Amino acid sequence: MASNSFGQLFRVTTWGESHGKGIGAIIDGCPAGIPITDDEINEELERRVGGKTPYTTPRLEKDKAEIFSGVFEGKTTGAPISIIIFNKDADPSKYEPIKDLMRPGHANFTYLEKYGIFDYRGGGRSSARETACRVAAGTIAKKLLALSDIHITAYIHSIGGISINSVNFGAIPSSPIFCPDLEAGSQMMETILKAKEEHDSLGGVIECTTTGLPIGLGDPVYEKLEANLAKGMLSIPATKGFEIGEGFNAANLKGSEHNDGFTTDASGSIVPTTNHAGGTLGGISTGLPLTFRVAFKPTSSIEKSQKTVDTSGKAQTFQLPAGSRHDPCVTIRAVPIVEAMAACVYADSLLLSLSSKC
Repeated sequence: MASNSFGQLFRVTTWGESHGKGIGAIIDGCPAGIPITDDEINEELERRVGGKTPYTTPRLEKDKAEIFSGVFEGKTTGAPISIIIFNKDADPSKYEPIKDLMRPGHANFTYLEKYGIFDYRGGGRSSARETACRVAAGTIAKKLLALSDIHITAYIHSIGGISINSVNFGAIPSSPIFCPDLEAGSQMMETILKAKEEHDSLGGVIECTTTGLPIGLGDPVYEKLEANLAKGMLSIPATKGFEIGEGFNAANLKGSEHNDGFTTDASGSIVPTTNHAGGTLGGISTGLPLTFRVAFKPTSSIEKSQKTVDTSGKAQTFQLPAGSRHDPCVTIRAVPIVEAMAACVYADSLLLSLSSKC
């Protein structure tokens, strides 16, 4: 399994399994001199943790990250940064009764076919538990980006088809913060609880806007900024779609409606007048806010009985064991994960852009 690293210059490698001893990340290529502490990483991880509300999994992992290398006197040294998060609330016994069943919506079918072995303890390496490592690495990427006044804000756009219309994509927002529709948010929570009571789950969409990106991030053809964002986002467990700017709605528009014109600002610089493209042209950032959306499927682990087969192909009924702990909607906890992966993409692109021209 040789696909555990992401990025070219700002390179992140994650390791560990859901119910193993721990998980972690190694960040290679991070410039020296960036201030970072365990506490800053743990503040970001706190945004992702479950066990605090009825809308998330009851599993309460405190996710206490420890920096083991690459930081001296509170600053990065340029050496590889190693971060470890020990698992504290693992309980693999819940998975013993279903270890030989093909779990609907899960990866044990494909893992077994590809590798001939699968860690059934909570999904092992395929578990969303791995995303804590991404959030830890993304915290460092955010610190790097902040030095260039680049800031990322992700937020829930919709859950179960209930949408908060926070952005007019033809407009250029003056702030990365959007006020959610409280009534729609309340509807979302009620919808999640209803699905939970019905032993089911929901999917949703997360929107992410980044401000402060300079003109010129990303490279033509195979290293387009939005292509790398799409790869980063679709590598997150449970993701099923990615779109930037008008996205799929662009297919419903005319060229005269979608094209972003140009003008000059007060300083005489050439700037786009609108932002239907979402912040890139030709795969390269335009300097405008970059906005994309990521679709998450409904949580695969549900309490309803489902038809399946065992590893020998014999028909079986799949039922989660009593006491199983799962999110009724993974979208809620995915917000900081989306931010983290976006930060890693931008940090890598920012470092790569330094070699674009003299």
